[in-house]
Amino acid sequence: MQQTIRFIKSADGTRLAVATSGHGPPLVKSANWLSHLEFDWRSPVWRHWFRYLSSGRQLIRFDPRGCGLSDWDVPDLSHEAQVADLEAIIDASDLERFPLLGISQGGAACIEYAVRHPERVTQLVLYGCYSEGWAQRGEESRRHGEALVELIRQGWGQENPAFRLLFASLFIPDATTEQVRWFADLMRTTTQPEIAARIIEAFGQINVRALLPKVKVPTMVVHARGDARIPFEQGRLLAAEIPNARFVTLESRNHILIESEPAWARFCECFDECMGVISRPMVDGPATQVDLEELTARENAILRLVAQGAANSEIATRLFISEKTVRNHLTNIFEKLGVDSRARAIVVARDRGVT
Repeated sequence: MQQTIRFIKSADGTRLAVATSGHGPPLVKSANWLSHLEFDWRSPVWRHWFRYLSSGRQLIRFDPRGCGLSDWDVPDLSHEAQVADLEAIIDASDLERFPLLGISQGGAACIEYAVRHPERVTQLVLYGCYSEGWAQRGEESRRHGEALVELIRQGWGQENPAFRLLFASLFIPDATTEQVRWFADLMRTTTQPEIAARIIEAFGQINVRALLPKVKVPTMVVHARGDARIPFEQGRLLAAEIPNARFVTLESRNHILIESEPAWARFCECFDECMGVISRPMVDGPATQVDLEELTARENAILRLVAQGAANSEIATRLFISEKTVRNHLTNIFEKLGVDSRARAIVVARDRGVT
């Protein structure tokens, strides 16, 4: 899958890099920090996100001001500027109605946009987001945020990788060595230490809590219970104060979900449901399909393909996941079905009408 990168200007003249990938109905992803459109496109941390979000859709995403391919040295890094950038991206993309995805601090801009333009947003999905920045959550959070800002100023650009590895552990504590190394490299690639510190300071000032009751579009809030970067309570607050919001809890410690963890498959299932996609996997067969209650939707789709004789590589291609993820799902399927081999799983599937 390829992406196309172009540049537009925001209201104050800041140049923003915009990437478009996939084909189909539009999906707009608000910018989140530590972004570089080219670098993260091929990364082991983000590539499964963009591959999935671009499947059957046209994904539109952009680097925030101060990061990646967008202008770095800009005077205004405020939340208000971030909202103006989101509006500029949408207007330049000539969109009428579309779903809006916010990740981390990008959720606050999405909330503000949805309140301003409810007629244009079909669905709002907020993953790992918050309505109150770190400086708005009490003394302990404020002290932690201030310490992090100072650490960034002092340690971001040093050759000693210890700081960058520590910082990566806040976002993806369960990452592999390769993923942690990539994340540490991203920190040096995406921006400069002083700009990074200013960005974090601006995040501390975000407060859109008063807008939550004014959100009128269908909303799904998703948050990892053990998120080490954004407190789980912030996700619960969003779901509690946005009218009729659906709240989904993921069992993960990672702020950025890793492809091999079950929480990623769960996120994809919930996202598909929110977007009205009944069954993303293109599995040949009758319109009415038998699903086993003990398996998730993704596990049922994989079992169905296994029963049809598909190899792991084919399953991975058809479901837009990696072969490693297929193997992980098969392990869970075998355990739930009480079998010890692929052949026995096929027998169970066919005996119970899964074809």
